[in-house]
Amino acid sequence: MQLRPFGDTGMHVSEIGLGAWQLANPDWHADDPRAAHQIVAEALDAGCTFFDTAPGYGQGRSETVLGEALAGVRHDVVICTKVGYKLDWGTDFSTAAIRPSLEGSLRRLRTEYVDILLLHNPPAEVMDGRLASQYEELERLQQEGRIRHYGVSLDWRDELELVLATTASRAIEVLYNAFFQEPRAAFPQAQARGAGLIVKVPLDSGWLGGHHRGDARFTDLRRRWTPEVIARRAALVEAFAELVPAGVTLAQAALRYTLAHQAVATVIPGARSVEQARANFAAASVTLPAETIAAIDALWEREIRADPLPW
Repeated sequence: MQLRPFGDTGMHVSEIGLGAWQLANPDWHADDPRAAHQIVAEALDAGCTFFDTAPGYGQGRSETVLGEALAGVRHDVVICTKVGYKLDWGTDFSTAAIRPSLEGSLRRLRTEYVDILLLHNPPAEVMDGRLASQYEELERLQQEGRIRHYGVSLDWRDELELVLATTASRAIEVLYNAFFQEPRAAFPQAQARGAGLIVKVPLDSGWLGGHHRGDARFTDLRRRWTPEVIARRAALVEAFAELVPAGVTLAQAALRYTLAHQAVATVIPGARSVEQARANFAAASVTLPAETIAAIDALWEREIRADPLPW
């Protein structure tokens, strides 16, 4: 597992991290704490040092599992959690809610500090540092040593540009994958500002892992997709598969694609099983040819850019 610098923060993180939304989370039909512990152990064995979570993931179960599983290696790993979504998935992005939310996360994570604290997809007015008082509170928490760095989890290029231009954020979690390339145009700005980029949803909620086809039906959070969206995604997966070199799995190609941009510090695929985790971390040993990366760029330009897929 290669380590990458996290912007200009001085931290280094594994290029493949673990997105912990699915750990012990009934919303993903993955509510076994023992299996969650095994996934974290697999991540550590693979050399993973970056773990991403949030209070709302499994109503705090994700943070609790990570706190238990990482207790013996706490100072060897980087933990990222968030504020804004509560345990019940209600929202409170107020400045006054930041500290209590963090304190709850610290208790569940069994730690005195978190390495990164993100505002979790806040409304636009909270992303604008010229208007929002939340960043002053984040600065105070940083000065107190409760957090090492802070930033925002977001989805779109204009959001990324706004946060970079109006705040001192050094951590940005951004939606980016072969089927959602829109934010990439702002990646050089993040790099110039010394911000570390965390790529979320790199496998397009499983599609780019090769787990679904056109007859897929979902009973978990992915049931939001209509049959038409499922059919379109399935067709795009087949087109993507044609671009993947022999001997490389779809998931490996998708993860290496997101890591091809030098501004990206780490990518955080989730896993509901040890087998999925192992398959994701295997991408650490894969290299994609430049022509494959260019072909994936072209697929998005041709088929998706003008008509983005709903997340």
